[in-house]
Amino acid sequence: MSDTAQAQVAAAARLERLWARGRALLGTRYAILGGAMSWVSERHLVSAISNAGGFGVIACGAMTPDLLEREIAATQALTTQPFGVNLITMHPQLDALVDVCLAAGVGHIVFAGGLPPGAAMRRAKDGGAKVIAFAPALVLAKRLVRTGVDGLVIEGSEAGGHIGPVSLTVLAQEILPHISEVPVFVAGGLGRGDAVAGMLEMGASGAQLGTLFAAASESIAHENFKRAFLRASARDALPSVQLDERFPVIPVRGLVNAGTRRFLAHQAETLQRFQSGELTRDAAQLEIEQFWAGALRRAVIDGDVENGSVMAGQSVGMVSDVLPVATIVSTLVEQAIAALARRGEGAGTDQRSEHSAA
Repeated sequence: MSDTAQAQVAAAARLERLWARGRALLGTRYAILGGAMSWVSERHLVSAISNAGGFGVIACGAMTPDLLEREIAATQALTTQPFGVNLITMHPQLDALVDVCLAAGVGHIVFAGGLPPGAAMRRAKDGGAKVIAFAPALVLAKRLVRTGVDGLVIEGSEAGGHIGPVSLTVLAQEILPHISEVPVFVAGGLGRGDAVAGMLEMGASGAQLGTLFAAASESIAHENFKRAFLRASARDALPSVQLDERFPVIPVRGLVNAGTRRFLAHQAETLQRFQSGELTRDAAQLEIEQFWAGALRRAVIDGDVENGSVMAGQSVGMVSDVLPVATIVSTLVEQAIAALARRGEGAGTDQRSEHSAA
């Protein structure tokens, strides 16, 4: 065997060790999760990711329990591999949604949008599901570990959709060295396997990606939506802007278009109406919040990428073609192995995550 081939074999074995804990938790060939994207992460994309060796995640969003039950069943008809369901913690029927997941035999529930209520988390774990939650800071990561989560996701502000204020590179340095009790998955701006490999070497147990998968051939997103991704650079994916601190705007990263420009004008007009006494503070806040109602569906399903919300992470600049999910996953793995091969076996030193995986 040539030196190059030996290096590839050694690097592949190292990758297996680095994300062994993530794979064990998910029950998958690769510790690659699909980000839960409303209107996009449904049966077709979720099953394709799981069938490719990754871990698909249904975006429940505002679904009712009946709708979620049907979506889970439809996904199970397309894959026998593990997949999860992402539940928003503020959903008014959260307990009922947890029960739907448990009744359908879903093995993993991902809580997003805030700290999961203790009752919902106990309900999920008592029902036999593994619980994964998002940790935007070290103090919250430690708190979630104490409450019994089985895994964490740390998502940087480079991600698409609703984002926090801190980049993944900072979160990784803040959290990865101090959380060893459970696997930690990194997310936000990831578009290449060598970047994933670097995070694994820092102590991550896997990675979550959304933007690359949103433009996959199995994604039901409108062709206009996918073409917008192909045209975009990282600089085109910007967070929404808040004009006045009295009227908070939850930051959402997406491609700048006519809709985002109108949102700025809408905020300015609403602020003027508030200052003139035409609107109360609550009414003005509601006017601002309702601007984007239905905007994501308009972009994803209807293809109105000028007026809709084209949520995308900064990795959108690395989307160069509409590819099958299996190709995306295999490319990520190949890139990770190639990067590890270039770095060799780490001069014989073991990484923390390798010790943890043993």
